Amino acid sequence: MQLHDVWFILIAVLWTGYFFLEGFDFGIGVLTKLLARDRSEKRVLINTIGPVWDGNEVWLISAAGATFAAFPEWYATLFSGFYLPLLLILVCLILRGVAFEYRVKRTGERWQRNWEHTIFWASLLPAVLWGVLFANLVHGVKIDRQMEYVGSLLDLLNPYALLGGLVTLVLFTFHGAVFASLKTVGDIRERARRMAAVLGPVAAVLLAGFLGWTQAGNGDSGSLVAMIVAVVALVAALVANRLGREGWAFTFSGLSVVAVVVMLFLTLFPNVMPSTLNESWNLTVSNAASSPYTLKIMTWGAAFATPLVLLYQGWTYWVFRKRIGTQHLAETH
Repeated sequence: MQLHDVWFILIAVLWTGYFFLEGFDFGIGVLTKLLARDRSEKRVLINTIGPVWDGNEVWLISAAGATFAAFPEWYATLFSGFYLPLLLILVCLILRGVAFEYRVKRTGERWQRNWEHTIFWASLLPAVLWGVLFANLVHGVKIDRQMEYVGSLLDLLNPYALLGGLVTLVLFTFHGAVFASLKTVGDIRERARRMAAVLGPVAAVLLAGFLGWTQAGNGDSGSLVAMIVAVVALVAALVANRLGREGWAFTFSGLSVVAVVVMLFLTLFPNVMPSTLNESWNLTVSNAASSPYTLKIMTWGAAFATPLVLLYQGWTYWVFRKRIGTQHLAETH
């Protein structure tokens, strides 16, 4: 295995970690409209991810930075070809972060309502767009011999990609509902479990259709195993949720998210961006990679930094592991 293969795997791990963690906090953002009945319950939901949401985004920054350094041709084609949807995602992530902080700075009804709307939409749109973008990566896009994207925005909105966006939205919202049931107490906890029971079957049907389509077009035995794990884990999460085993439900819903991302990267390899115009114009792990010396230096840096990131994130989740409810809210704000 060469270093560019190792870095493809490392980038896949970073994206997997990002969607596992950011998936449930996108779901929580969506649930502030679907689950919470009043402002106090919205605060409870937001507080479940308050200490961790910004740390979750470290995985996105790391994935983008690793792609830039390890596969500059992939980074250039991806960020230029998908410029508008990536810009929209970035704007949503900025607005969502601002909304988390600013919504409590004033007590006015209109002020807080507007920031709550922002949290909802700035969570929902990225949840959809990430699915659309990764579906297009697997499906392939219009790339010419100069490794440049020559398609339009409408080319990215094909049926397969739109199904991918719907899958990530429903799957992340289900993941968020399971997380909410794990992290809350009282009536909102029970309603989160009921919400998960409704969303889970919908997610399972959509997921089976999307992954089946993916397997039929680009799959092999490895991706088939990942597909089976994704669907079975989602069903197991539903069973655990019904039994009130919320820790297991969250574990299995997270495993389903992980298996989906793993399957997408398995079907992608050894390409990083397939061309629908000519297979010889595909961007691959070899023709899109940096020099071996650059990859070697990056490997040493990653070996030092990665354990530190894992340690401080693990510590954060441990410190803020307890459940919360409306009775735990401060009187201010």
